[in-house]
Amino acid sequence: MRIFQTAERVSQNDHSDNYVYQRSLLAYLETAKHISGRVLEIGTGSGYGVEIIAPHAEAFVTIDKYPADINNKQKTGKGNVKFIQMNVPPLQGIPSNNFDFVISFQVIEHIQSDGLFLKEINRVLKKGGKLIVTTPNKKMSLTRNPWHVREYTIPELEKLLLSHFKKVEKMGVFGNRSIMDYYAKNKASVKRITRFDIFDLQYRLPRQLLQIPYDILNRLNRKKLLNSNKELVTGITHEDYSIREADDTCFDLFFIAEKE
Repeated sequence: MRIFQTAERVSQNDHSDNYVYQRSLLAYLETAKHISGRVLEIGTGSGYGVEIIAPHAEAFVTIDKYPADINNKQKTGKGNVKFIQMNVPPLQGIPSNNFDFVISFQVIEHIQSDGLFLKEINRVLKKGGKLIVTTPNKKMSLTRNPWHVREYTIPELEKLLLSHFKKVEKMGVFGNRSIMDYYAKNKASVKRITRFDIFDLQYRLPRQLLQIPYDILNRLNRKKLLNSNKELVTGITHEDYSIREADDTCFDLFFIAEKE
C-alpha cells in the first residue's frame, strides 16, 4: 500500500523537491564523514541516505513509522542494514548503550514529546556516543508548517539538547547565491498566498486542520516555482549548500550532541 506522499517526505525523483532534497542530501554526505561503528537512524524516509551512510558503518539500523523498501545489496553491497518499522518515542526493543552514533534528520520537529525522544536516544547511545540531528531553523521559516509540532531557534535547540547531553556543537546549513535566489522567489510566492489569511488563521487554527490544505498548496507552489524557474530549480546541487557555525540565516540546524 502506497503512503500519501506529503511534501514532508522529500522525493529524489520529483524535480520540484530538488531544492529541499539537495539540502537533505548534504546532511547525509556530511554525516558520512563523522560516523563509524554501530549507527542508528531515526527517520528512514524514502531511503536515499542508506547507500551513503551504510558503507561507513559496521552495522546500520534505520527506523521509520512507514514501511521502507531497503535492499542491502542494492543499497550498500555490505549486507549490514536492518530496517525496523516503529513509531517513536520510545525506541522499543532497542538495547541501551548499543550505538556509537544516532542520526535523525528533519524528524524532531514532528515529535510531540521531544524530551522523551532525546532521552531515548541518549539511552541507546554508548558512553561518548553522538547524536547528529537536523531540523529547520525557525528564523528562516516562511510560514507555519502544520505538520511540525514545533520548530526551534538556535538557543532553543541548544538548551533542549544540553538537558540530555554533555556537549553540543552548533552548525547550520547555508545556501549560496542560487539558493538565496530560490528562497527569495519562494518567499514572494508564499506571501502572495498568505495575503488572503487576513485573520491569521494559519497560527490560530489547530495544526491538524491545516495539514492537508497546507500540503496541497505547498505542492502546487513547488510545481509553480519549477515551471517558472526550471533551470534554477533543477540546477541546484548539494554543492550549493554548505555547513558552518550556525546563525539565524542558516536554513537548517545541524547539531552534534555528545553523551556523557
